[in-house]
Amino acid sequence: MRLDSALLNLTRSACALTLIVIVLGAYVRLSDAGLGCPDWPGCYGKLVVPTATDQINEAHVAYPERPLAPAKAWKEMVHRYVAGALGILILIMAIMVWSKPSLSDRRILPTVLLCLVVFQSLLGMWTVTLLLKPIIVMLHLLGGLTLLALLYWSVLRQQSRRGLFIGTGDKALLPLVIVGLAILVMQVALGGWTSANYAALACPDFPTCQGVWWPSMDFNEGFMLWRGLGVDYEGGVLHGSARTAIHMTHRIGALITFITLLWVAACAIKSGKMLLRLTGGVTAALLFAQVSLGIANIKLFLPLSVAVAHNGVAALLLLSLVTLLHHCLPDD
Repeated sequence: MRLDSALLNLTRSACALTLIVIVLGAYVRLSDAGLGCPDWPGCYGKLVVPTATDQINEAHVAYPERPLAPAKAWKEMVHRYVAGALGILILIMAIMVWSKPSLSDRRILPTVLLCLVVFQSLLGMWTVTLLLKPIIVMLHLLGGLTLLALLYWSVLRQQSRRGLFIGTGDKALLPLVIVGLAILVMQVALGGWTSANYAALACPDFPTCQGVWWPSMDFNEGFMLWRGLGVDYEGGVLHGSARTAIHMTHRIGALITFITLLWVAACAIKSGKMLLRLTGGVTAALLFAQVSLGIANIKLFLPLSVAVAHNGVAALLLLSLVTLLHHCLPDD
């Protein structure tokens, strides 16, 4: 029982820390600090941001194209430190389940999580070394959310074994929840692509875009996934109609996601089962909050606090659907 409790507490801590890492990552990206440290894993060759005059001079000589901006560098390094702490937590979880025979039936997920966090580290490195290449930035976001969802799923299943929040086995709602999850993941990917290509303000008005319902758009250019190596994507490289295509696709995706998830939430609320009704209500509330934040981003010209909150609520919305999925499945 002590081992079970220790593993559950570690998983809960890792889950909470992952959410913090995701929000910090959004803050770093949206405050244009993604290249605050042009190398990896250190910052201008140091494990902390250079502060001494001689270190700063060395940094400018080593990276003349990227003069040290301490504020941006510290944002990036704090994100790396917290991500590193998360990696250590997941490593401890994996060691625990592999070293204790009594936990041998729970080895698969911690092992997958460890592999995923290593891959996330690589994506973090490539985000910097490949100069904010949009496909890498988007995959890094999706990887973080996958890590969050799996850790949260592990928390739910461990709690279920202890008699807490046991699944109901609602087979009627299950397919709809799976469809909702798939659509939400695609919409999050579109959001990541929009942010990575600096297309969030390509349409400065709402509900129209540039004063019309269907502006000029270049989808081929906007959704070109790979442009070769050596391109610096900081600030974006796409022309206006390509960014508009990305933005409008995200808007259309948001409408589809809103309708689908509202349907999922309504069906959960109507199910008559307390846990499903409660989670459905939370999903609906988060959905309306997310749409409101998206519109506010446009109307207020992308204020940092609203943009970061938009990322954070997307993560919470994902967790609400994972919760619904858990409740729809029968208990182990």
